[in-house]
Amino acid sequence: QVQLVESGGGLVQAGGSLRVSCAASGRTFSMSAMGWFRQAPGKERTFVAAISRSGRSTYYADSVKGRFTISRDNAANTMYLQMNSLKPEDTAVYYCAADQRPWAGAYDSSWWDYWGQGTQVTVSS
Repeated sequence: QVQLVESGGGLVQAGGSLRVSCAASGRTFSMSAMGWFRQAPGKERTFVAAISRSGRSTYYADSVKGRFTISRDNAANTMYLQMNSLKPEDTAVYYCAADQRPWAGAYDSSWWDYWGQGTQVTVSS
């Protein structure tokens, strides 16, 4: 089993920055694609960003492009999401996701096999 644990969430004012982390353990050698999703109260879980195994390819939802940066440190088995210029609409529980298959355009959350418990990010106005 692969275990994913998010951390770094919190309360931030609009325009501020926050970095959330995802630490992986278990059979991490088989992991390939990693990504972030978020879910606001009463809303569906939506795609935020994804990153290839090498870290050379990244993908972003239009709503966060230019503000968020996804990265990973495979030696540390950790993925990050740097969030800048935060907006109230970014408020959500942020979930780490991973899969042993290479990412090939799977924006649907049902494609991903492994999930963390989520970390709350709240952006106040």
